[in-house]
Amino acid sequence: MTMSDRPSRPRAAIILAAGKSTRMKSATSKVLHDLAGRRLLDWVCACAREAGCDRIICVVGEQNADVREAAETLGLQIAVQEPQLGTGHAVNSARDAIGDFDGDVAVLFADTPLITTRTLTSVYESLSVSDVAVLGFEAEEPAQYGRLIERSGALEKIVEAKEAGPEELAVTLCNSGVIAARSGDMFAALDQVTNDNAKGEYYLTDIIEILRRDGKRASVVRGDEGEMLGVNSRADLAAAHQAFQSHMRAMALDDGVTMRDPDSVYFSYDTVIERDAVIGENVVFGPGVTVRSHATIHPFSHVEGAVVGEGASVGPFARLRPGTQLGPDSFIGNFVEVKKSTLGRGSKASHLTYIGDAEIGEGSNIGAGTVTCNYDGFFKHKTVIGDGAFIGTHTSLVAPVTIGDGAFTASGTVVTRDVPNDAMAIARADQANKDGWAARFRAAMTKRKGQS
Repeated sequence: MTMSDRPSRPRAAIILAAGKSTRMKSATSKVLHDLAGRRLLDWVCACAREAGCDRIICVVGEQNADVREAAETLGLQIAVQEPQLGTGHAVNSARDAIGDFDGDVAVLFADTPLITTRTLTSVYESLSVSDVAVLGFEAEEPAQYGRLIERSGALEKIVEAKEAGPEELAVTLCNSGVIAARSGDMFAALDQVTNDNAKGEYYLTDIIEILRRDGKRASVVRGDEGEMLGVNSRADLAAAHQAFQSHMRAMALDDGVTMRDPDSVYFSYDTVIERDAVIGENVVFGPGVTVRSHATIHPFSHVEGAVVGEGASVGPFARLRPGTQLGPDSFIGNFVEVKKSTLGRGSKASHLTYIGDAEIGEGSNIGAGTVTCNYDGFFKHKTVIGDGAFIGTHTSLVAPVTIGDGAFTASGTVVTRDVPNDAMAIARADQANKDGWAARFRAAMTKRKGQS
């Protein structure tokens, strides 16, 4: 967000993360489970920051030590809700943390990770014409969602499903849980919320009717149902993952990426694939990947923390690990693993090779079975290969070592010293042929086998 994009009023977010995660059946709190390479809490925090929030408070429970630690690592302020007496009580728990903040506050949920920055920004922006805004969506199956009851274009009230009558249950406009208001209005209304309801809890949603009684205007911002998926169980997490993947696949196709079988391609939260790239079947992208235009990722490849240059080719059955940078028109073939290495323009490793902690120039050929021996049991060491080098089949490069421009290594060589430009390195034992040995061996073994 640029300076010109800054909102007219300060923005803050209160992220509710005090749940006990019972249905997740995990020693790890549910909001720290991974969705496409990023924890649920991180998703929500990133959304708030990208929407222009200057302050973010995370509400945790006393038992959520792991959530508190994660939130502190993210630079969030901490508020503790104990016991958990509903969403209104949770937001009230953040009162001291938010202090004298004077601006717009949105209440978010750490287990609802897919709300986009655009949608959240729309919620904040709606406060320029309303005093309180609720993020809603049209639900295919409203079930137990709270209903948003509108009249004359304004939000009249939110009714929890357990409290709703037949006419209200017929409404399909549902509450996502996200509510935003000016800080003063929100906390003044919370002072009037009671727990006189079927669950005996303090509902944040009650502030809508309270503020309307004070002459305030409430409105609904409509979002896509797919963004509102909450995660309470492993099944919910899987559903959120599939929703995210479907969204990313559709975006990639719309942006001009060719995918041979879109449903078999899996993206991370930050995957970038440029126009005219081609992605084969059963490709998995971990975090930190950029694939440049006209590059091809062939089937059954795994790419993480890597930049694939324009026109480069990867796979099939290749693995690119973090720190990999492939130059334009470079080539990584089948059963090749590359880690923390750069390949210059046009360089290639066609098959059965490990390249780790290496710097390879332009136009070099890395033969089959080549291994950069980069680890001595304590430290990693670097291999440098110049431009136009030819590394023969089954070469072991014992780092630290440098192969000069235009140099060759003979097949089966173990390189332990630098190789000058345009030199040939040969390091292997002389071959000795023992005439007749094989025939004598077979005869002896056949006789021995017959006696056993």
